[in-house]
Amino acid sequence: MKNNHILILGGARSGKSAYAEKLALSAIESENSQKIAYIATARKSSDKEMQQRIAKHIQRRGDEFITYEEEFALDAIIKKCAKIHDIILIDCLTLWLSNLFGNDNINMNEHISNLQQTLISLDETQVIMVSNEVGLGIVPNNALARKFIDEAGILHQELAQICSEVYFVTAGLPLTLKSS
Repeated sequence: MKNNHILILGGARSGKSAYAEKLALSAIESENSQKIAYIATARKSSDKEMQQRIAKHIQRRGDEFITYEEEFALDAIIKKCAKIHDIILIDCLTLWLSNLFGNDNINMNEHISNLQQTLISLDETQVIMVSNEVGLGIVPNNALARKFIDEAGILHQELAQICSEVYFVTAGLPLTLKSS
């Protein structure tokens, strides 16, 4: 299954997470595998609306997924999960990127490079990644927002090169951008 990774892009509430979960569940059935590792990158928050979003995701996933939470060291948790899971779903890369972005003590480029190298090194584990496409709107007049959009766009382009499949989801419908 060499580097059989999948990248799923889309806007907020586009259906990308549900589509990723569907792909993961169909892969687990076809591989007759164990439970799926679900790596959640969202920060714990006192924000009620964010708590509700997280609760909805957990409820929708059900028992087929084992949740791991990691805000920063995505490469390390992927390596850990790959030892015990055949399929890993990461939701969401843009939240992870914003976690890195908001921490001055972290070398963002090093973390991104480590993620890429980890993905390339996996032979038997499939990684399905969900990320928000943030570059479809107008260019913001805020330098920090522009930098984030640039970094997310570069990350998506680099991961698309590594992945065997890439989808763009809108209105719950996947559009195939790249297939193996």
